[in-house]
Amino acid sequence: MAQQDYFQNKVKEEPENKLYRFSLAKILFDQALYVEAIPHLQKCVGFQADWMLPRILLGKAFIQTNQISEAQSCLNIALDLAIEQKHDDPKTEITKLLEDIAS
Repeated sequence: MAQQDYFQNKVKEEPENKLYRFSLAKILFDQALYVEAIPHLQKCVGFQADWMLPRILLGKAFIQTNQISEAQSCLNIALDLAIEQKHDDPKTEITKLLEDIAS
């Protein structure tokens, strides 16, 4: 919990610091606090449109909170980024996620 508190304080101090914001979002996500992680991940996506990792986590958080259309939209953009940036492992992961939620 100490890390979460640390990054919550850092985000309060510097709300536009994308690395603090992402660190907090990742901690919340890893603790299965998806509802709490979503706004931070959305803010990260807003900081940098081609930042693939927050989009993947956001898509997964949407899946976990049963927001399937939002997940599909987010993951489709992440897939385009993975292809564009030539990241094969994320491309495979995203493709599987999209297949799973489509069935």
